Amino acid sequence: MSLLALSGITIRLGGRTLLDGADLAIDPGRRIGLVGRNGAGKSTLLRAIAGDLAIDGGEIRLANRARLGQVKQEAPDGDLPLTGIVLQGDPERLALLAEADTAEPHRLAEIHERLRTIGADSAPARAAAILAGLGFDTAAQARPVGTYSGGWRMRVALATALFAAPDLLLLDEPTNHLDLEATLWLEAWLAKFPGAAIIVSHDRGLLDRCVHAIAHLDRGKLSLTPGGYEEFVRIRTERAMQQAALATKVTAQRAHMQAYVDRFRFKASKARQAQARLKAIAKLPAIEAVVEDAPTHFDFPQPTQIAPPILVLDRAAAGYDGKPVLRGLSLRIDMDDRIALLGANGNGKSTLAKLFAGRLKPLAGEVRRGPKLKVGYFAQHQADELVPAETPVDHMARALPRASIVQVRSQLARFGLDADRAGTAVASLSGGEKARLLLALATRDAPQLLILDEPTNHLDIDAREALVRALADFEGAVLLITHDPHLVELVADRLWLVADGTVQPFEGDLDEYRVLLSERARPAAKSDAAPSRREDRRERAEARAATAPLRRRARDAEVHITGLAKERARIEAKLADPALYVPGRAAEVTAAQTRMAAIARETETAEAEWLEAAEALEAASA
Repeated sequence: MSLLALSGITIRLGGRTLLDGADLAIDPGRRIGLVGRNGAGKSTLLRAIAGDLAIDGGEIRLANRARLGQVKQEAPDGDLPLTGIVLQGDPERLALLAEADTAEPHRLAEIHERLRTIGADSAPARAAAILAGLGFDTAAQARPVGTYSGGWRMRVALATALFAAPDLLLLDEPTNHLDLEATLWLEAWLAKFPGAAIIVSHDRGLLDRCVHAIAHLDRGKLSLTPGGYEEFVRIRTERAMQQAALATKVTAQRAHMQAYVDRFRFKASKARQAQARLKAIAKLPAIEAVVEDAPTHFDFPQPTQIAPPILVLDRAAAGYDGKPVLRGLSLRIDMDDRIALLGANGNGKSTLAKLFAGRLKPLAGEVRRGPKLKVGYFAQHQADELVPAETPVDHMARALPRASIVQVRSQLARFGLDADRAGTAVASLSGGEKARLLLALATRDAPQLLILDEPTNHLDIDAREALVRALADFEGAVLLITHDPHLVELVADRLWLVADGTVQPFEGDLDEYRVLLSERARPAAKSDAAPSRREDRRERAEARAATAPLRRRARDAEVHITGLAKERARIEAKLADPALYVPGRAAEVTAAQTRMAAIARETETAEAEWLEAAEALEAASA
């Protein structure tokens, strides 16, 4: 029997039909990812399942006595400590404890038995573990919830929903208020959650690792595909190709028979055959057209190349009101760097980004910038600085005072803001459209360094993939702060760990960082095995440290090879241009050909360096 069944449900909102006779069934223990374009109706569907929105047709059936949990839209507030707020997520436990104070002896025995059954004694420890996983240490858990910002209080709301351990958990973009560390913890928690869940998310990694199937909401209908998001994309692509091929075949058959009919339908000797073909045409299957949304496309302006290093921190410190958050920063960025910052929220990642962007002055040390360096800075809080009554065209025209209206609209179009959306007041734009406007504003001067602080919070999956593709083509440096592991893995080739008041290169990949986090989160063991586990961790740390120089050599060689390949492609394009071969440009041709020869030599050296480091790493790991 299904835990949840949606039968022919229809939902209309604001004059639009979001769901039109949609069906879905979810069995106990099944975790479903709900995906669809922005505005398709995913959040509306969750509200209807929760009973917060009346449906216009059909039926929603939840199994008898099934408990439903969701993250409340209003962030918790007040003087209760965080643990107290989370414990309120289990009303049955609270009611039993309250009743126990006045219960008769026979009823008291029943209460204690039920409290044992639901694990009431371990509830505070479970609440504390969930809060710790979401970034609250012991001291933070004791503070009143009202002392936290809205984003942190929404984490407490998420902790409360997880603690309740319902039969069906509804999660709407659960990672939006989380850092990378908390996101990785949530993935691990969901993977072990025994109940059913419907998860609306634009995080591909979470959908690949945590769900059993994908429900796709498209044009009012729901279709269920087994597996994670990657499998959903594969199956959907294959179906579209098969459907398109069948449509092409049927169209060709119809055209062939129609040509015969048109030619012979009025010829007496062929009339019978023509009529037979007309009947055959009428029996050909009607193939639903493969209707695909226009692909999302982002296009960063390409920067002018400048000499390395483009930015250097020398024993710098950064902070606020004279109090340093980060100290002893000696870091360097070059044009071909792709760096992601690791570290929990509050450790100083955004502070470092502001220092690089010139939004903060160093409290100590020195910041040296290339004389022609331009920095593009994107942060979600900048959306609050947009003027609600103005349009994207108004904002871009003010940012580019010397640009023509065509140039202004062209820059907006790079990020999918077409003529209609470019002329719409900011107040009427979606969160994703505001993010596109901020990206367009951040890159208007073709910066050599692009700093992106949580760029994907309001972007749907297609827009996130468009961002990945655009960053792959971007020829400048990228500094990335994001809770999206998929984005980190596809974009970054260097990781910096922001922790303990400083910033250090992390010699490993994201999988190794996951292991590090899980080791830190593991409670201290009370058995005799604890010393051996500590020894194992120490040995693994020593092994990582021993091979760190080799990994750095291999990575630096790989980055160098990639940079040389891009430079070779640019020179090849230049040499292929007939305009280069005109009188007076012979020296330019010679210089380009000389540099091509040098690139070939440098590439050969870098490839040998990479191969040597890779072989040494393999030998060290054997």
